[in-house]
Amino acid sequence: MTGYPLATLYEEVAFIAYHFHWSFEEITNMEHRDRHKWCEEISKINRRLSGEKQRSILEVE
Repeated sequence: MTGYPLATLYEEVAFIAYHFHWSFEEITNMEHRDRHKWCEEISKINRRLSGEKQRSILEVE
């Protein structure tokens, strides 16, 4: 089994911390699935607020 890419982990942590002001420890202690879900939800909020139709780089299909 390979590990989760470190660059992606830092991107997710920065994204969530920026929007919710949660600590590094709180975010990195989450399961990957939960952290990814929070990134998706933040992206949805940002798109609604901006009226944007594009997807965030963190959002997957």
